[in-house]
Amino acid sequence: MTVAKPSSLTLDEFLQLPQTKPASEYIDGEIIQKPMPKTRHSRLQAKLITGVNEVTEAKQIAYAFPELRCSFAGRSIVPDVVILRWEHINFDEDGEPVDDMLIAPDWTIEILSPEQSPNRVTDKILHCLKHGCQLGWLIDPSDRSILIFQPQQQPEIRRGTDELIVLPGIELQLTAAQVFGWLKMGS
Repeated sequence: MTVAKPSSLTLDEFLQLPQTKPASEYIDGEIIQKPMPKTRHSRLQAKLITGVNEVTEAKQIAYAFPELRCSFAGRSIVPDVVILRWEHINFDEDGEPVDDMLIAPDWTIEILSPEQSPNRVTDKILHCLKHGCQLGWLIDPSDRSILIFQPQQQPEIRRGTDELIVLPGIELQLTAAQVFGWLKMGS
C-alpha cells in the first residue's frame, strides 16, 4: 500500500489526477494506493458480486459493482464491492448508469489483503456508515471471519455456519462457511 502526502491537495484536485492501477484513494488529505488484488481476493469479489446481482438486478432491487469509486464527505474511496439500492443508481437519458458516484454505498464490502492495515480498512467502512451506508463487511480470508458493521451497533464477527446479515430486501442467505467455501475450485 503506497501512501503519498502531497501538500494541500484537495479532493477535487485528486479527482482530476489520472487513474492508477490498482486504484488510489483520497483519505484525510492522503493519497493511498490499494494493493493489487490476488487470486483469493478476486475470487471472493467475483462470487459476491455474482451472488448479489443474481437476486437483485432483474427485480431492480440493487446492484453490486466491483471497485466502484465513491466520492463523498471529503473522501474518495474504492471499496472492493459496492452495493447500491436501485433508487440510488443515477441513470442517464439512455438508461445507462452515470459514472460519478457521489454518495456512500448502501452496502460496502472490503476483502482484507495480507499487506493491508485492518484499521485503515475498518476506518473506510466506518466512514461509509457515518455518511449513510447501511451495512459493511470486512472479510478476512486468512482468519475465515467476516466482521459485520451496522449503523449505531457494535460490530459482529461471523464464522463457520453463522448466518451473514445482508441489506433488507435482498433475498440472499449466506453463511461465513459458504463464502469461504467459494475459495475451493474444481472439487
